[in-house]
Amino acid sequence: MLIKKIVVGPLESNCYLVGDEHTKEIFVIDPGGDYKEIKSVIDKYSLKPKAVINTHGHGDHIGANKEFSIPVWIHRLDADFLMDPSKNLSGAFGFLLKTKSASRLLEDGDMLDIGKYNLEVIHTPGHTPGSICLKGAGVILTGDTLFCQGIGRTDFTYGSEEDITSSIKEKLFTLDDDYVIYPGHGPSSTIGNEKINNPFIL
Repeated sequence: MLIKKIVVGPLESNCYLVGDEHTKEIFVIDPGGDYKEIKSVIDKYSLKPKAVINTHGHGDHIGANKEFSIPVWIHRLDADFLMDPSKNLSGAFGFLLKTKSASRLLEDGDMLDIGKYNLEVIHTPGHTPGSICLKGAGVILTGDTLFCQGIGRTDFTYGSEEDITSSIKEKLFTLDDDYVIYPGHGPSSTIGNEKINNPFIL
């Protein structure tokens, strides 16, 4: 599976290009900004974007959605974040972000095919009601649910510390320890490492 990380925007969000190294088909996951930089990587490797997938609806993960002429997919519980600056938090940072609406509303258990691979949608509420993780072969993209030795913030409106803790313990920590996590901010880790070293999950 092809995975390329591009750090974008003032909050240094991780945008991932994920797909099939042979067919060059990819998903653009969380294009939070810096469209030209993302596009330059796509062009450099002759990649073929199929859809934008947002792991949740905050502005630092959806900022460049509308620059792409491909469908946008997001969990149904975060769909209205795309067009609502108060929900996507852009209003709090002094600008009003409204991106294009979703063309597909994702649900827990959906299988998203990309070339010979697929990503499974895992609904992990807590950071936002519609936060998702995307599980592939030996990897999981965790958005702002689980970081390397950290977890997503829950002090924003619509966040829940109880929900995010349950999501991590019941849906992520049940995976094999050698699963590599690719989070929405910061460096990669593994499920096994987070079980032992993440101070926020006891």
